[in-house]
Amino acid sequence: MNSDVSRAPQRRRTWQREAVRERLEAEGGFVTAQELHRLLEENGQRIGLATVYRALGTLVADGLADSIRHEDAELYRFCDDDSHHHHIVCRRCGAAEQIEDDEIESWARQVAAEHGFSEPTHVLEVFGLCGDCTKSAESN
Repeated sequence: MNSDVSRAPQRRRTWQREAVRERLEAEGGFVTAQELHRLLEENGQRIGLATVYRALGTLVADGLADSIRHEDAELYRFCDDDSHHHHIVCRRCGAAEQIEDDEIESWARQVAAEHGFSEPTHVLEVFGLCGDCTKSAESN
């Protein structure tokens, strides 16, 4: 994965923020702050949960991480693509794929215009079961 931090504003680099960024990048998929905290602790990195949350918030603000809301949890994923995009996320294992679809963008503009709105923004996340989890569910 590309760990390009050049698009991030200049911030003071701390070992904690760097540890969170590296672990999030290594995970590849969406994880909660609590899961990330546990993984860091298991790796011998003593870091507070509040520090993990702050680091994740900074990464999201800097465009280096995606954040989505699923059920009662906020999920985070390292993002090496700062363009507008959406995700399809497995409800069971958290595997995720990016979705880039001009039809979604066109639909959002059309709906906004039909209701007299301009400059629409939106958040769209799609949840389902990935191929592996579907096969696992079918075999049980």
